[in-house]
Amino acid sequence: MGDYGSARTWYGSAVKAARSAANPLLTAYQVGSLAQFEAHAGNASQALDLCRAARKQLGAGRPHIADAWLSSVEALAHAAARDEAAADAALTAAARSAEKITDDESPPWPWVFTFNDNKVAACRVSCGARLGIPRWVSGAQDSAGAVMTAGHEKQRALLALDVASGHLAGGRLDAAFGLGSRALEIGLRYKSGRIVERARALRRGYTSATPAKIVRDFDERLYGVFL
Repeated sequence: MGDYGSARTWYGSAVKAARSAANPLLTAYQVGSLAQFEAHAGNASQALDLCRAARKQLGAGRPHIADAWLSSVEALAHAAARDEAAADAALTAAARSAEKITDDESPPWPWVFTFNDNKVAACRVSCGARLGIPRWVSGAQDSAGAVMTAGHEKQRALLALDVASGHLAGGRLDAAFGLGSRALEIGLRYKSGRIVERARALRRGYTSATPAKIVRDFDERLYGVFL
């Protein structure tokens, strides 16, 4: 619902429960999940501190998937801090760790998902959108396309809005708001405050005294939305 206050409360409860369970993997995962939330919220410093805390929980012998995932979270945090070089380095580290994950290697709980080069590409798209680097978005879009056809529809909508931001940064107005409009419709159907807020962020990225029709249509769809 995009309610950051309630989200932090529940993340905090999850971290406390994981620590009470005395399970380092679970604690690292919950702390890393909170880091990812803060990175998406734009709180770069806090997200990086949480990533360091998660790595400390895991220790030196951490699973490759945990290493790759945390590196992708660090990339998002660096992108939130507008640090292109650090974000690129973290994405490179994520790709290297992902390469070490073998096909017959079962993901360790609680990392019960796959993490591969497509996931790294999707993260590069998200970072490129936040940094305003069109080449990151267009360059990684083909690989990230596999992610956009899998997973939950809401996740695909969020990634689509990142791609739309890349189009907007590259001056491709019709592509940006065409894709953004389709993602917004998904957000409204699921009553997802997070998707709607990301759509509003896309709109804030464009200013014009005489917006094109596709932008006016986007504005009309956003007008009066209360979730």
